[in-house]
Amino acid sequence: MTKSRIAAVDVGNDSIKAIFGEFDNELNIPNIVARDTEDRPVIGIEELDTKDPLDGIHIRVHSPALKDNNVIYRVGNLATKSDNATELDPGSSKSEEDQTLVMLFATLALDAVSEENAKLFPKSKNVIDANYTLGTGLPLREVKEGKDAGYRSRLVGSVHQVEFLVTPKYQGLKVNIKFDEVKVYPEGFAAYINLVMDNSLKIINKDLIDRRILIQDIGGLSTDIAVIKNRNVDDDKAQGFNLGVSEALEQIREEIRSKHGVELDSRRDVVEIITRKNDRNHIMVKGSRTSVHDITDRILVELAKKQYRLLRNVWAKNSQTEICYFVGGGATVLKDYIKTLNNNLDGYNIEFFEDEKESIWMMANAYYKLIMDYVKKSEKSSKAASEPVKS
Repeated sequence: MTKSRIAAVDVGNDSIKAIFGEFDNELNIPNIVARDTEDRPVIGIEELDTKDPLDGIHIRVHSPALKDNNVIYRVGNLATKSDNATELDPGSSKSEEDQTLVMLFATLALDAVSEENAKLFPKSKNVIDANYTLGTGLPLREVKEGKDAGYRSRLVGSVHQVEFLVTPKYQGLKVNIKFDEVKVYPEGFAAYINLVMDNSLKIINKDLIDRRILIQDIGGLSTDIAVIKNRNVDDDKAQGFNLGVSEALEQIREEIRSKHGVELDSRRDVVEIITRKNDRNHIMVKGSRTSVHDITDRILVELAKKQYRLLRNVWAKNSQTEICYFVGGGATVLKDYIKTLNNNLDGYNIEFFEDEKESIWMMANAYYKLIMDYVKKSEKSSKAASEPVKS
């Protein structure tokens, strides 16, 4: 029997963050797809054997979990160059979108075919059979609506095939993906686990354990506010909101296009302009460095006000809260605006993660810790069950 490989995958609106095995592989792929045809032309001096596969993900995906089956996609960086590229829409449910599954399967297939993992999974001719134990998550709103069970059931018990078409290094390979187990966690709960535990699930933040805290996780399509007390997430008081940063990023992208005539490939390009260390809020227009501060500030201040209202409303219902942590990619985008609002208004005790990577990878790290804990406990209980009973 093929050994199952651990995978922790955060299908974020901006990008997919995934951790595999014993932290021996990380993948970060823009969450953007474009439908395509089989004979993608290889342009100019593009060499399939030397190019980075992540820049040329071209796949056919076959799965009973998909509404549109057997479709060919460009994925990630390659998709950004397409006129018909799609990103997840505000108002959509992550658990019900084909794009979520296409990105998940593509990420797992890229892990399975990597040279480092050549001995992990059985390979017959050009077909690799890969087994995974998956830890992932959904927004709190979707978990409260019970969509996690349906999402899980679409993954387990089926074979999901990814066929690499015109992809550097992997052209012609097929990966059959099976799941030994899938755990779907609420995103707010995952953030809490990540704050208080290290990778070995030892408590590292004792000060936080018995405090009453909020965790406001701002994503692309949604915001979760987890309410923590007595070391547990209060499911009744925790709230999920249909408000993320995607719409604002799309608005910024559109205004830059109409005002400056500059076409940005994806929302991720907008995030980079807003958050980078040098030349923040500047773009190149006809070779000249040009500020877009007027556009980004106006749109992001409005969104920050909406996020601040969510914080104020939840804090009012949980008045003994001691601190609120802002996490997620959206928190990185809105950090300066929310801090300014808070200083000028209520002065809540709030905290952001100065390390942007830590904030952005928080969910993937949390899913990794949770799925590792599940695997260790399962191994322990099966070992105990197989041991003879002492008389």
